[in-house]
Amino acid sequence: MIFWEIVAGIMGGIIGGMGMGGGTLTIPLLTIFLGYNQLQAQGVNLVAFLPMAIIAIIIHIKNKLVDFKSTWLLAAVGSIFSLGGALVAVRLKNDVLTKLFALFLIGLAIWQFIELKKSKQESKNSSKNKS
Repeated sequence: MIFWEIVAGIMGGIIGGMGMGGGTLTIPLLTIFLGYNQLQAQGVNLVAFLPMAIIAIIIHIKNKLVDFKSTWLLAAVGSIFSLGGALVAVRLKNDVLTKLFALFLIGLAIWQFIELKKSKQESKNSSKNKS
């Protein structure tokens, strides 16, 4: 089982390092393939996220990709609401938490699909305008 946890860490780390949130991949891997319950998977993901985030942020700062002015506000608001979310999560039953996470992933997939369609349409319109 340790092998598959390493594989889940590698995949989550790669996705997280790209700035896309490795938990969207790590949590399903831990719950579906490794038998963790939802709350355990989210906890493991949060602890694993810390070193991945530190490494990713160092690289992004080095490449001058971090806007520090907006970062502080985002970090403060995100911290407050992550505390609230954690307090809610530990009070929910595992099956409810699993369903909420599934809805989140479905919503994320729909949003990504819509953004992709918009991007393709804008690219298509841009090409027409150049002609």
